Amino acid sequence: MSHATAQYLTLGLDRETFGIPIAHVQEILDHRPVSALPQAPSFLLGMIDVRGRSYPVIDLRTKLGLAPVEPTAATRIILLDVTVNGRPAGIGVVADRVFEVTALDPGRMEDAPEVGGRWRADYIAGIGRKGEAFVVVFDLARLMAGDAPALRDAA
Repeated sequence: MSHATAQYLTLGLDRETFGIPIAHVQEILDHRPVSALPQAPSFLLGMIDVRGRSYPVIDLRTKLGLAPVEPTAATRIILLDVTVNGRPAGIGVVADRVFEVTALDPGRMEDAPEVGGRWRADYIAGIGRKGEAFVVVFDLARLMAGDAPALRDAA
């Protein structure tokens, strides 16, 4: 029995590979300066303007509880259409690097481990396999709505 595969944009953070459903991805931009917002949480870098539309920009590393790093030539801002608290929103997320669009089989995805896993399971939709590698697929709505770091021991 064959499962339909779904397309994911794969990106790198630290030493891990993450996936975002391609249906949510609008555009991938080179890193650019972000206008800071006063009193913003640490993971919210600020705002950027893209063709007259404003996007809040989230540092995925900080959001996940990883140490922030200086942007490199490989750093990208991924513009996403996501639903946050029941409303559609445009959000930019900063990734260390973007790899490719790849097909993963949702029917063969594993649940995030509840014990011993590095990431909070409620931010993870599942873990897919690409050859020998694991791709951690975000639950974008939960990730964007939650304020807690996704890394379990970051608090």
